[in-house]
Amino acid sequence: MKLIRFMCVFAATALAASGEETWSSFQNGGNVSQNEDGKASLGEVRWKTSLNGYGQSSPVVWNDRICVTTVEGDQKDQYHVTAYSAADGMQLWKYSVRNPTPQENSTYVSRSAPTPVADTRGFTCFFEGGVVLALTHDGKLRWQKNLVEEFGGLGARHGLAASLENDATAVYVWVERSENPYVLKLNLDDGNVIWKSDGVGATSWASPRLVPVGDEHHLVLSAIGAIVGLDPANGKQLWRFEGISGNSTPTPMPLGNGRFLIGATTGRGETGGSRAPESNGVIRIQKKDEVWSADYEWHARRATSSFGSPIVHSGIAFFVNREGVVYGLDASDGSEKFAQRLKGSTWATPIGVGARVFFFGRDGRVDVLTLDGEKPSVSTWAGLPEPPKSAPAAEGGRPSFGGGPVLYAAAWCGDYVLLRRGDELYSVAVTR
Repeated sequence: MKLIRFMCVFAATALAASGEETWSSFQNGGNVSQNEDGKASLGEVRWKTSLNGYGQSSPVVWNDRICVTTVEGDQKDQYHVTAYSAADGMQLWKYSVRNPTPQENSTYVSRSAPTPVADTRGFTCFFEGGVVLALTHDGKLRWQKNLVEEFGGLGARHGLAASLENDATAVYVWVERSENPYVLKLNLDDGNVIWKSDGVGATSWASPRLVPVGDEHHLVLSAIGAIVGLDPANGKQLWRFEGISGNSTPTPMPLGNGRFLIGATTGRGETGGSRAPESNGVIRIQKKDEVWSADYEWHARRATSSFGSPIVHSGIAFFVNREGVVYGLDASDGSEKFAQRLKGSTWATPIGVGARVFFFGRDGRVDVLTLDGEKPSVSTWAGLPEPPKSAPAAEGGRPSFGGGPVLYAAAWCGDYVLLRRGDELYSVAVTR
């Protein structure tokens, strides 16, 4: 099976005309598999920069500039949107806004977790304190919304983490709060609400994803014990699937033709967490007698996921569990091809490039799987500084939402890759 590369978050024609590198949203809209010849490798660190405060979002890239979001202050008092030069990491501008719902800045709640989106207009950002704002590429405010003033408080277990999703004209904001969760579709030009729909009604730190289904799309939301599909045109719920558990964090990854890959984990308090292996797999959306539904095409036998979403690359579905074991399954039927232990756990989503898959370790080391033969060979890139000891575990011994130098995200931009730690951003050369 070949992964269909679907770019749902920006105008592809504009990108083709520009010839610039772009990574415009969380997980690049699900486009984390790049088919190219050769074996790409990570080289030297081109530059690094200290960030304004701390954050867990992914950087987004539009042509020559990188946008990063952070939070600062003992009570998460200030949110920052900062742009950096892709060439040398120099700060180009910073836009700051007050957090309308101050909360203790700790490792137990999300800290600037939602990833922005970029398009020809500029950057649109969402902060879990309740601010949505849109800036030009030069950092000028286009519009801003206070969701707390409009729709009430945003209380949620460990905070909110859903990144933005967008299409050519609108941005989708998912607020899966503890009471009365909702989803918004906002006009990208002025921020006006196009529609407001109910959320899933379960805990989630995943992000919404536009999944192609025939000649249309469904907005797919995954929360513990349920996945729902909304009509992007009007917010109407098209289907709800409840035969799943442990799906609190991985984001659905589109595979084309109404299919998407879903991950689930164990041991994080979810009901039915012991069923996590059978909850990992491929789900197909289909319509029969004018009724939409979703169900598994295949289940994993023993593979589970962690914070990073599973991906499909070169016909193989890759799942990484909490202990850092990567399982490679045949993407057509879920049969296991190999299992390989990595150097440690991963929080970022892997990226496949040509004959290799890159796994970004929590501590900054990158494991590189080269797809030769039945079992891949593994090498490790350790070009980032050795991190200090991480923050202590949260209640019950479960990992907290990170402290210090956790490597949260990677963005692949052709000749370089961005590695985002909580308080630092690195640009690493890619060689071929």
